[in-house]
Amino acid sequence: MSDQPTACVLIIGNEILSGKTQDTNLQFLGFELAKLGIRLAEGRVVRDEPAAIIRHLNETRREFTYVFTTGGIGPTHDDITAECVAQAFGVPLDLNDDAVQRLQRSGRPLNDARLKMARVPRGAVLVDNPVSNAPGFRIENVFVFAGIPSIARAMFASAIPMLSRGAPILSASVDAFLREGDFAAALERIQQRYATVEIGSYPFNRDGRLGATLVARGIDRALLGKVVEEITAAITSLGGETHVP
Repeated sequence: MSDQPTACVLIIGNEILSGKTQDTNLQFLGFELAKLGIRLAEGRVVRDEPAAIIRHLNETRREFTYVFTTGGIGPTHDDITAECVAQAFGVPLDLNDDAVQRLQRSGRPLNDARLKMARVPRGAVLVDNPVSNAPGFRIENVFVFAGIPSIARAMFASAIPMLSRGAPILSASVDAFLREGDFAAALERIQQRYATVEIGSYPFNRDGRLGATLVARGIDRALLGKVVEEITAAITSLGGETHVP
């Protein structure tokens, strides 16, 4: 899958690092991007600190096809993502007339705090937010979304037409009721034979039975089926029980 577009997600917010808020955006984006043939290659949690946000943003926008940020574009003092994105790109943060008009749809007075949500880096393209009107934005290969999951999902849906797609990334899996140490060598041999397929092992303990879900990911459904067949045969030959979830 080396020719697939790649993505990185920057989850911005001290509340994530403190454990007070559980992030769900990474899981959502990984699942949805795979449908579009975009491989989510990395996710980072970044504190609300300008130097950290700018550093991670500049690193990732050069390394990956797309970068998606979540969090930090609200009206409060600690919402600093838009300003940091502007600094990373070396452009001013402007009051966007189109964004102001979108905010006016709510009918609420536009005080300074709300107008903060209409300030975007110069040259950015707005990303529609049908949930609460305050838009996200795109600048070059960076997409900036809200952290609230329902709004992040709505913004992502609005951004889909802006994305270049690859072949959808598919997956096939089998549960193996065998300890990882017992099948690790066999699994490695299968992985070496199929370089275009990513094989992962995810251990579990179900009702006192140890095992692992073995997942094959790639763009060729027939090939994935063959890989899972070989994995199943290998587990069975080692005396393990398998189950297709």
